[in-house]
Parts: sequence; structure tokens; C-alpha cells
Amino acid sequence: MVVGPVMLVIAALIRLTSKGPVIYRQTRVGIDRRALRSAPENCRRQSNSGGRPFTIYKFRTMRVSNANSDAQVWTTPSDPRITPIGRVLRKYRLDELPQLVNVLRGDMNVVGPRPEQPEIFAQLRNSVDSYYTRQQVLPGITGLAQVSHRYDTSIDDVRVKVDYDLEYISRKSPTEDLRILAKTIPTVMLKKGAL
Repeated sequence: MVVGPVMLVIAALIRLTSKGPVIYRQTRVGIDRRALRSAPENCRRQSNSGGRPFTIYKFRTMRVSNANSDAQVWTTPSDPRITPIGRVLRKYRLDELPQLVNVLRGDMNVVGPRPEQPEIFAQLRNSVDSYYTRQQVLPGITGLAQVSHRYDTSIDDVRVKVDYDLEYISRKSPTEDLRILAKTIPTVMLKKGAL
């Protein structure tokens, strides 16, 4: 794997500069393979989490005391929880390299809507029209919303990104994925949207 040496260097830097695990694990909401009907509450399950939960892997970018808190919240600009190395990793989105394991396991695609934490997903499903519809496809490491709009800082940002996600789903094809991957490189290099 081409990124293997890069990942080893990142792992060493995290280990040398802050206490705690190198890899951060978190539950995210994945694809909903059930048939979508007119309402999101469409199945025999006792509760609807919006899709199949899975564990996402990322390089840890926050201090352990706060990074593993039970509270599910968005990161904010100048977030004091982020380590100095973490800030660089987030800026260039290198913290997301371990998600390649999620792709190999079939939890994610390289391209698709970003997966959200279950509690935040539940809030957004109730606040943003058609939010649950984005679960029709596997979530991705990058996506049309990520290369077309800034990092989420408000519910209005989420609404804009959902429109991009639904546009992606309607046009989903290998050509579209290649187009988004081509846009991802300048997005990462120019540090657009990262905290």
C-alpha cells in the first residue's frame, strides 16, 4: 500500500507527541439497506438508527481526556481539544487515512456522503428535510459535498451539503466518482474546509 509509510510516520508522531491510542474509533451511521418508503420509520426494528452502525477509524487528533467523551458534538474552529499534530492532520485530512480499512471492510466507499455520529444523525434527521435519504448509498471518505462546500459549522451548512449528497446519489457513477476524486486533491492541498 502506497500510503503505508505515511501512516507509519503519522502513527509515530501521534505516539511521540501525546498520550493515548494512535487510532480513534467512533460509531457512525452507515448505509440503510432497507427499502425506503415514504417515511424513515419503515421497518420491523424497534428503533430506526438511520442505517447500519459501524466503527470508523481515524488517526486520533484530540487529547484523550476530551476526545473519548460520550457527548457527540461537532468540532469548532480553534477547538482546544485538538493536538498540535492533530491540527496538521486535519488541515490536510491525513487523519482520515485509516478509513481505508473501512473501505476494505465494506463499511464505506472512497466516495459518498460523510457518515455521521448516531446522536447527531438523529438530530439532523429531525431537523433537515430528506437527511435520511443520503443513507441510500455507502458513506465515503470524500464526496461531492466535501469538495463543494466548507466544513459544517451550522445546520444551514448541513442543509447545503445534503443537497450535494442527494445530487451525488442521483448522478452516481464511476465517472462521477473519478470527477469527485480529482476535485479532492486540490481541496486537500489548498486546505479548504478543514478545521
